[in-house]
Amino acid sequence: MKHTKLNGLLALAMMVIVLMGCSKHSGYETVANDPLNAQIYTLKNGLKVYMSVNKETPRIQTYIAVRVGGKNDPAETTGLAHYFEHLMFKGTKRFGTQNYAAEEPLLNAIEERFEVYRKTTDSLQRVAIYAEIDSLSYEASKLAIPNEYDKLMSAIGAEGTNAYTSFDVTCYTEDIPSNQVENWAKIQADRFKNNVIRGFHTELETVYEEKNMSLTRDSRKLSENMLAALFPNHPYGTQTVLGTQEHLKNPSITNIKNYYKQWYVPNNMAICLSGDFDPDEMVAIIEKYFGDMAPNPQLPVLTIKEEAPITQPVVREVYGLEAENVALAWRFPGAASREAEMLSVVSSVLYNGKAGLIDLDILQKQKVLGASCYSSSLSDYSMLMMSGRPKEGQTLDEVKTLLLEELDKVRRGEFDEKMLEAIVNNLKRSYMNMLESNESRADMFVEAFINGIDWADEVGYMDRIASITKQQVVDFANAYLHDDNYAIVYKRQGKDPNEKKISKPQITPIVMNRDTESDILKEIVASTVEPIEPAFLDFEQEMSQALVKENIPLLYKQNTQNGLFQLSYIFEMGTNNDKQLGIAASYLDYLGTADMTAEEVQSEFYRLACDFYISVGAKRSYVTIRGLHENMEAAVALAEKVLSQAKTDEQACKNMADDMLKSRANAKLNQSQNFSRLQQYALYDGASPTTNVLSDKEIKTLSAEALVERIHNLCNYKHRILYYGPSTEAEVTNIISQTHRVSDTLKDVPEGINPKYALTKQPKIYLVHYDAKQIYMSQFANEGQLFDPAIESGRKLYNEYFSGNMNAIVFQEMRESRGLAYSAFMSVTQPSYADQSYYIRTQIATQNDKMMDAINTFADIINNMPQSAAAFSLAKESLIARLRTSRITGSGVIWEFIDLQDLGLTADTRKQFFEELQEMTLDDVVAFQQKWVKDRTYVYCILGDKNDLDLAALRKIGSVIELSQKDIFGY
Repeated sequence: MKHTKLNGLLALAMMVIVLMGCSKHSGYETVANDPLNAQIYTLKNGLKVYMSVNKETPRIQTYIAVRVGGKNDPAETTGLAHYFEHLMFKGTKRFGTQNYAAEEPLLNAIEERFEVYRKTTDSLQRVAIYAEIDSLSYEASKLAIPNEYDKLMSAIGAEGTNAYTSFDVTCYTEDIPSNQVENWAKIQADRFKNNVIRGFHTELETVYEEKNMSLTRDSRKLSENMLAALFPNHPYGTQTVLGTQEHLKNPSITNIKNYYKQWYVPNNMAICLSGDFDPDEMVAIIEKYFGDMAPNPQLPVLTIKEEAPITQPVVREVYGLEAENVALAWRFPGAASREAEMLSVVSSVLYNGKAGLIDLDILQKQKVLGASCYSSSLSDYSMLMMSGRPKEGQTLDEVKTLLLEELDKVRRGEFDEKMLEAIVNNLKRSYMNMLESNESRADMFVEAFINGIDWADEVGYMDRIASITKQQVVDFANAYLHDDNYAIVYKRQGKDPNEKKISKPQITPIVMNRDTESDILKEIVASTVEPIEPAFLDFEQEMSQALVKENIPLLYKQNTQNGLFQLSYIFEMGTNNDKQLGIAASYLDYLGTADMTAEEVQSEFYRLACDFYISVGAKRSYVTIRGLHENMEAAVALAEKVLSQAKTDEQACKNMADDMLKSRANAKLNQSQNFSRLQQYALYDGASPTTNVLSDKEIKTLSAEALVERIHNLCNYKHRILYYGPSTEAEVTNIISQTHRVSDTLKDVPEGINPKYALTKQPKIYLVHYDAKQIYMSQFANEGQLFDPAIESGRKLYNEYFSGNMNAIVFQEMRESRGLAYSAFMSVTQPSYADQSYYIRTQIATQNDKMMDAINTFADIINNMPQSAAAFSLAKESLIARLRTSRITGSGVIWEFIDLQDLGLTADTRKQFFEELQEMTLDDVVAFQQKWVKDRTYVYCILGDKNDLDLAALRKIGSVIELSQKDIFGY
């Protein structure tokens, strides 16, 4: 997860630390005028608790952050912090086991054999030792209860069960109902105090699959090489969070245990919370369960050699299958420094998506295919990074020169001083957006804790940013950002010589023990909490509908939370109706009007802290204006002016066409793009809307005039308007009446294609070659069943039971039991429109030599679904708990209304589901599986290196059809 500096607080008065605040509890740290109203408490053992109350929904986002990460890994076992993050989900002496006393000797034996294994170099001996480990692990699994942590979280209605590891932090996340605080604290305290490492060898395969995924992502290679160039003496550069392939295959449980005892201590942890709770009650519960954790008074201090100044460019090259690009970065002090703070301003002057120097001088003028500039802050160091992608025929050094020229303009002060005021306005808007999210609030706390930033400094951030002058920016750039003190990484297209192929180990699937429960799980399930009554939408109460301009429907909801607005014009037409509509929308970014250049248009929207864009899908398109409500009228007027008065630019059209051809060629190099197009091809059996595109010849002959005509005429087609913001309905109606430029009679949308999902009548395998160590695979099955509200409750419960979370069947069998993948899922997918059909879809990414294992395991569990009364009960109760506490708020109310309309519905379907769910049993899940899932015919789509795949085995499943990239991309 990416950590960035807190993006601005509202301009406030001088901040001071005060005690007590508005709470009854003594000892809270608070900051005057803090928009989060944060209350910070420190237990006697050093554990910090950060709290922000937000009662919009009856849920709480919880983050438990440990101030340790990849930089703290021992050099001989890199990847250890990330290993242990995974192992924190395996349980304790109390849960995850049926009999820890009997299990412990086996776990100790596994640990001992791994220590021998990692020191053994003879390949045959290693195979023999691993066979012992596998045998011991199978015996230990008979006593374990896999994924019981996830069952515990499901039992209390948690969502977002996950964790992440970066260089500086390991953080564990849960979104819990507000009535489950005590059960959550009881479970979390147990796993942080009493972790037991079990299921180790299959989890290692999962971690290795995550490493495999990273090896095909060129952006990660570039990032790791950039860090290595900037930080030759710091773990940021000398090792990676995921670790080396060698270390991943030679782990040490002993080192991991020592690491856990050393770092997972209360004086190195923070619990960060945002949501619906009482701070006094929260602190009392946390003290009850975490207060007896013993601190470590001798926490190790990371000693590192200070990095020498960079006096000439440090040059690196990396190779990968994706398109070429180049990145430059400058090194600075860590996140808590004023230098890091200044970087956020400098980076916005250079690039902000609209009006930065790179935006206006490079992107707007189409000098490169793409470019950006961002600041990135870690605890010990920060950096400013610029990057760019070349046009056809352009060299990476030419891109580098263009980027450095923009930096030189900052040093010379060649930017408008008003830019700084615009940056503050946009930070203000960004902060309002973040306050809407419990996740963002809690993440702010995590960043402050990990980076050692006093909360008063965080609250005062915006004041300091607002006080920065142009001269200070210029002086800073001249002092620190030179043409010779950076690192540069050339990411070139080609085979990576460092990739290694690792053969799969022989793993005996471990025992799942699905119907076994520990005492603590029984205790949690049996516990009673004050129930939270569900709240379902009454659209007549939550929003209103009206007609504006006499014939345009308006969907209106008032925003009473903050000063942001969104206005969207919604058209029931897209690329299915007009292949060039999306191109016209892209072209608009390069156009001005008779009295404004394109650069002036973009700068004005940035000054207003508002966005204006057209997004075009296959069946629906949106014109959206959003941002600070105080500037709404000006932003809407400007957007309408551009829509009606955009001026043709022939050269921009030609440049855009050339760039489109280059971008389309680049897309064919990208693994995710290839897999997405392959899946669409399989879903539509070759008639995918994504292949309904212009040919290269048609792109080369695009008419600028015809594209602009599409823009001018867009609002003359029938459409509706969505508004969410502080204005009253009358005020919105008046603004639309005054500014929205439409003809008196709106035209019907033009006829277009309407491709349908293909029926899967016979098994076949669509195969596209991609030279990687990991395959991506999906299966699709479709028998033409159209949307039917009557089967929705059964479908949702089946999906939850079979593949809803980490304790569901798919995850357990594909990842936990066999170590086949980092992630895998299967679902019966609801259509988006009433005239579309349901389809079954699976997906997995795994090592090439695990492909047939993955296919066979999927086939077995889908057709012969394991039945577990305990697993069903958890799935059902988890759904009920989530339905009780889920709330659709804000603009989400209108979007939910639109989604239901697409299905021919008018009422909130969650109410019916909640009522029917109470009476449903495992028999209902089995009946659904038997009728809608079992023994279906599948079409497989596989993206991978065909030279490493068992094609003979695939042909036993169905005919293998090798597709070209032209087949799946349409060009």
